[in-house]
Amino acid sequence: MEEMSTVAQLVADYGFPTVMVIGLGYFVYFVYSFINENIDPAIEKMHFQLIKVIDQMRMLDQDLIRLQQKVDTVLEYKENEQKRQVKRKGRNNNSS
Repeated sequence: MEEMSTVAQLVADYGFPTVMVIGLGYFVYFVYSFINENIDPAIEKMHFQLIKVIDQMRMLDQDLIRLQQKVDTVLEYKENEQKRQVKRKGRNNNSS
């Protein structure tokens, strides 16, 4: 109750606009300090984590490209081996 009378006395002495400007100034200071103390460090931490995730994704992409090249090579080798076997069978049937 005492706080209300203090605010009322301030409004009576200095006027409503002046008291509200001071109150809003304190609010802006509170929000600014909260952002600097709590939110900015959390954002910075998340930023570094995001960079790590992006690097891991790039490494995974490179690994997948290498794996795909190896699979393509193995499939090409199998295809060539099958063609050789068909040619060998063809030669064996013709010579018989």
